[in-house]
Amino acid sequence: MSSSPRPGPSRPALSPELREVYAALLDRAPENQIEPDLSRIMRVMELMGDPQNAYRSIRIAGTNGKTTTARILERILREAGLRTGRTTSPHLHSPVERIAIDGVSIDEEGFLQAYRDVEPFAAVVDAEQEAAGGVRLTYFEYLTAMSFQAFASAPVDVAVVETGLGGTWDATGVVTPDVTVITPISLDHQDYLGDTIAEIAGEKAGILTADATAIVANQPYEDAADVLRERITEVGAEAAVEDQQIGVLARTPGVGGQMLTLQGIAGRYEEVFLSLLGEHQARNALLAVAATEALLGDGGTVLDGEMLGTALASITSPGRAEVVRQSPTVLLDAAHNPAGALTLVETVRENFRFTRTIGLVGILQEKDAEEILAVLEPLLDYVVITQSSSPRAIPTDVLADLARDVFEDEDRVLEQGGLPDAIQAAVDLAETEGDQFGGVVVAGSVTLAAEVRDLLGVSWED
Repeated sequence: MSSSPRPGPSRPALSPELREVYAALLDRAPENQIEPDLSRIMRVMELMGDPQNAYRSIRIAGTNGKTTTARILERILREAGLRTGRTTSPHLHSPVERIAIDGVSIDEEGFLQAYRDVEPFAAVVDAEQEAAGGVRLTYFEYLTAMSFQAFASAPVDVAVVETGLGGTWDATGVVTPDVTVITPISLDHQDYLGDTIAEIAGEKAGILTADATAIVANQPYEDAADVLRERITEVGAEAAVEDQQIGVLARTPGVGGQMLTLQGIAGRYEEVFLSLLGEHQARNALLAVAATEALLGDGGTVLDGEMLGTALASITSPGRAEVVRQSPTVLLDAAHNPAGALTLVETVRENFRFTRTIGLVGILQEKDAEEILAVLEPLLDYVVITQSSSPRAIPTDVLADLARDVFEDEDRVLEQGGLPDAIQAAVDLAETEGDQFGGVVVAGSVTLAAEVRDLLGVSWED
């Protein structure tokens, strides 16, 4: 008989005041709607005294890997003795996750205080915009202003800043970074960034400046590499490019992570353990190491090996190739585009020997659902199609019809709209006939990953 998913301690509910503030933020232009103009965020920061200039900063753009790279980078800097701020998006469970100080999400009161600190200045900018026929500060702009204010109030030594969408017009562009990082670029958010790899890369390349050392990942598409190379030359930036100046020299997967040898800008780091799975995470770690070298010693100082080893061995990245249950293994990933799905497939094949692999998949409407399913199909014996609570989720029946076309065998596709029942169905399939080595792979959206974590009782702070 199959075992039921047993919930652990639930995450704390948002307080009424935080729910009210978050609703007010959401009432602004949504996060995935770009207003390509930095004037609003620049104006509000000016009125606030430009708090983003009170500390050094590292700015990260790309399609996949930004959040994990930010988490690794921030962890190394903290181990090196710096007080850190980190802003990432989107959040899994609570908006407070978007603002972290010294590696810990600010508490609700800290979030509310940051909101209140920005509020009078946002009101001025909103009024100016209304008078000029413009739009109010967007949701992401307001959150960005909150982050930079919270970092200045802490105060922090350095802020690790993940862009929201693109780079050129992203609200995080009000910082003057000391170091910039570009992770791999692929197709995503075409409605806002452009229809081609070159157009998307052009938006991401907007974060590169003459005064910031550029750390650039090896690009899966030559068009992206060409655009980034041209931008680096155009602005005259110092650059360290993966597989040229820096690289992952060796990698041995192991239990709970992998052993790495990395070539940074300044030094070679032998046999350091990274507590994350997958080749992509090794590459994210490389970018973080190089960025740290660039920030701390202008690329000329080797990092302390013991410090680096301690930092990399203690990294967590919730919702990214994360094992959230054993017997059967439930692995979840926020893979929400074809490139992310492909990385997930490679990670599962490298690190798990499932005799039966069950997918639990829900995808949002603006994503390339057919291609995501096509990438996942060879990995999966069966797929349970479901949907998260997001209003942008593709309805279960619609996604299931698409999955049947992709899988070309309707017996391999199950449809279960209710997420608790969908999890149980996936677990039952993984344990069919007493199979002790079946596994469940959850993928398709950040919201799905978050809600599965919730239902399985995984702490939102993990």
